[in-house]
Amino acid sequence: MALNFHQLHIFYTVAEKGSFSMAAQALHMTQPAVTMQVQGLEDYFGTKLFQRSTKRIEITEAGRTLLPFAKRSIELIKETDVAMSKFTHMVEGRLQLGASLTIGEYVLPRLLGPFSREYPNISVSMKVINTTQILEEILNHQLNFGLVEAPVLHPDVRTEVVLNDELKLIVPSDHPLAQQDKVIPEDLLHYPFILREQGSGTRQVMEKELERVGLGAGRLKIVMELGSTGAIKSAVEAGLGITVLSPSSVKHEVALGLFQVKTIEGVTFTRHFYSIYLQATLLPISAVTFLTFLREKDLQVWL
Repeated sequence: MALNFHQLHIFYTVAEKGSFSMAAQALHMTQPAVTMQVQGLEDYFGTKLFQRSTKRIEITEAGRTLLPFAKRSIELIKETDVAMSKFTHMVEGRLQLGASLTIGEYVLPRLLGPFSREYPNISVSMKVINTTQILEEILNHQLNFGLVEAPVLHPDVRTEVVLNDELKLIVPSDHPLAQQDKVIPEDLLHYPFILREQGSGTRQVMEKELERVGLGAGRLKIVMELGSTGAIKSAVEAGLGITVLSPSSVKHEVALGLFQVKTIEGVTFTRHFYSIYLQATLLPISAVTFLTFLREKDLQVWL
């Protein structure tokens, strides 16, 4: 019997989880299948890797010796997939991902076209849902990975920055601020604001930066809090207030002359978009290819 990576991956997951049943759940396998693969690895080395009892398992000295090698093999496979993904233009498969609202509605649609032209044999299935739902579906193995607007803190999930975005002040084209050559933070105090709800990624980024320049959110005239970017844009277009949004979400309105995008002097609303996926899962090559595309391309050409 030859040593194989699949067994090393299973062994590492069992050791990390401290349980055959939890490893089986993380790997989307049955517990007997996990046990059989670990036993196969033990047969190959001729030694026990775990001491089993009815209540718990303990890793043996042999298992502890094998553990860093298993970890390095997993990291090497991941690095290999990333390195080779840029050459696999004929790769076939289905890319299943979840995207939070702003990313799914305004960012990814502009990137999926160029990606599909470069990788025409990868079909895309994207769910636009909130971050909590994305996390739940990843944990239940219904999605390979997700793209979200805030880091996710979960022991089974890896979070990685894949995109940067900068929010800007958005005003109607007939607004007094649209006529100013420059906008300073204090100008914001004189006009009503329409913002995302408390706790949203967009709102958090804006409030943190304004706090830094001495404009706590309590000083703004917030007249409306809405649950979607589309609703905010409609309210701004109706003249009900101004807002802070990603320029990529208002390109259509700017092109029509409805909105202007303004920079506030001394203020930078920078936020990150993150990929999230299971630590124990090796992503399919279609997902690795897409994430490599996001990391390495000059995305502003399309955004």
